[in-house]
Amino acid sequence: MKNIIILLFALLPFISSAQMSYKTGSGQLDASLNRIDARASIDFGAFKAEMSVAYDVSEKKIEYMHGSLEMTAGEIYIALEISKLSKTHIDDVLHIYSNNKGKGWGYIAKEAGIKPGSPEFHQLKSNAKYKGQKGKGKQKSKEKNKGKKQ
Repeated sequence: MKNIIILLFALLPFISSAQMSYKTGSGQLDASLNRIDARASIDFGAFKAEMSVAYDVSEKKIEYMHGSLEMTAGEIYIALEISKLSKTHIDDVLHIYSNNKGKGWGYIAKEAGIKPGSPEFHQLKSNAKYKGQKGKGKQKSKEKNKGKKQ
């Protein structure tokens, strides 16, 4: 029994870092949302503040989404982005999510008015890709300039 408990603790970091399947209908979008999750896991407070400013939603609402609705950072991001792109109030997107979360984010986006292959869906993918990569380029450019005279 003791060995099983030790094994569980040893595997915990790998279990918690497992990638989620968002069922968006796009592998690229799912991967971007997983990168958003990974970045937010480092500093959820910064993520929450960033989402609050970017989407004009209270940090309290984001805390509700994360705590009460048990949404990951990627889910919070995609819900806010769907709300913005579909011009649907975030509470309506959350209602669709609560009633249909097992069907995946592709279904939720469609219910909010973003059809697969539409310009809005392509924008959703593009924005998530940028959001998931945000910060990587800054680090690389800092490393390139390291040691150079300013």
